[in-house]
Amino acid sequence: MNASAPALTPTTRALAWCLHLLVVGLLVLVAARAVTDGRSHAGPIVAVAVVCGLVYAAGPVLPRVRLVRRVAAAWLAAVGAVWLVLLALSPEAVWVAFPLYFLQLHLLSRRAGLAAVTATAVAAVAGYAAHAGSFGPAMVIGPALGAAVAVAVVWGYQALYRESERRSRLIEELTATRADLARAQHTAGVLAERERLAREIHDTLAQGLSSIQLLLRAAERALPERPDAAAGHVVAARQAAVDNLAEARRFVAALTPPALDGTTLAGALERLCATTSARHRVTARFHLTGVPLPLPTAHEVALLRIAQSALANTVRHADATTAEVTLSHLGDHVALDVVDNGTGFDPDGLPPADPEAGGFGLAAMRARLDALGGTLSIESAPGRGTALAARLPFTPPTEPEARP
Repeated sequence: MNASAPALTPTTRALAWCLHLLVVGLLVLVAARAVTDGRSHAGPIVAVAVVCGLVYAAGPVLPRVRLVRRVAAAWLAAVGAVWLVLLALSPEAVWVAFPLYFLQLHLLSRRAGLAAVTATAVAAVAGYAAHAGSFGPAMVIGPALGAAVAVAVVWGYQALYRESERRSRLIEELTATRADLARAQHTAGVLAERERLAREIHDTLAQGLSSIQLLLRAAERALPERPDAAAGHVVAARQAAVDNLAEARRFVAALTPPALDGTTLAGALERLCATTSARHRVTARFHLTGVPLPLPTAHEVALLRIAQSALANTVRHADATTAEVTLSHLGDHVALDVVDNGTGFDPDGLPPADPEAGGFGLAAMRARLDALGGTLSIESAPGRGTALAARLPFTPPTEPEARP
């Protein structure tokens, strides 16, 4: 526990508490054995055990013990000194050496910790031999084996922690790199699409408009002396305008969602409901009211996108079992209603829209409808489902071919 020590997690906190309880339990055991055995110096043993416990308890209370190795070394030296006094009074104090190994290895540097563990093991063997009045190999096995186990456990844990930290950093770097790559690809795609549209417009619409302008200027110059030539120029300009209109409709058709290709808005919405029901655990049903009338492409695209977004939100967030999608032609306007029986939400408690997060949220729906003079309303409450209503004024096409 130092400036470079691992941060405490629930698991490491539990291990630390186990170590604290082990130290306290062993000190209590040493004191209890002295009292129950009726030793003549039981009083000093109990007193030193209490002092050792108090000195030990001061460590976790002081935050600098975890942050500064010199402070940790001083605290460990104080605990070790009191423990040596206790070891001199009671042979059972040798048991306290085992948790001391873990403390020394965890709080000190690798070299200093290993030296402290070795010194503690030697002191434990010497103290126990002094109390026994003899020395044998069996006396070395216990403290030495305990020290070896402590070294293996602590160093193994530190190696695992370093590997875990390295992998965490690698995952964070990969996540950041993937996000940067996605943004770069999105930006590149947007720029490429803009370049393609600019090239197409320049090669078709712009050239056609320039041709119309030149033909009309030629007709203007031909009047009034050469009316036949002027009429020819006007006819050519009209044909160029027809060709340009066809090109414009081709652009609109290219930008129209594939779901609307070769079908009506009602058909696209019915297919959307069927697809949603087939792919998700939501039964989506489509209803059509009123007499279907042709709509401008922008209206159809907006209503289809809103229905797609509303059903996507129902699937992802509402935990709903049914969703009703209704397209209504109401004389002077067209309406789209999406109602589900999900968990609902508080419309006033939504976080601000984040364009970077992607998706098609309520703010984007409103922006699309505002651009077409429409409105969006939301009715919802926690536990009461959600009802979304989109309204667009009905603006019929100016020509029968207005829709590509």
